[in-house]
Amino acid sequence: MQTTPISPAIRALFLFLSQNYEGLQNAALVLGGGMALRRVQHLLDHLSSTHDLTRRARHDLIALRELFTLEYVGDPERLETALFAEIDPTDPMVEDICWLTDQLEDHMRAIDAASDLPVFELGMAA
Repeated sequence: MQTTPISPAIRALFLFLSQNYEGLQNAALVLGGGMALRRVQHLLDHLSSTHDLTRRARHDLIALRELFTLEYVGDPERLETALFAEIDPTDPMVEDICWLTDQLEDHMRAIDAASDLPVFELGMAA
């Protein structure tokens, strides 16, 4: 059975995720609670064992990006709103989360740019 080689953009994403495993988990917990933490752990464990960007992995990466970009903050029915309200804007963690978010988006854009078809179909401005 022949496997398709991993593109440099996907390899770079995997490297970023593995090098920032702890920070990504901390940010997910602070911004989205226990369910978000478990989702990130599952994603990171899956990618580290399979090195395959499956449909589920793509969905989880998009969900992670939405969490980090505060997509649901402002909706009073969402846990993310309450958790965000508890964050001190001067906490150094905020800068770390912003950096992780920028890096994650850059890697996702790079994968889309290297693909014939959009992998993430993100509606982000370049």
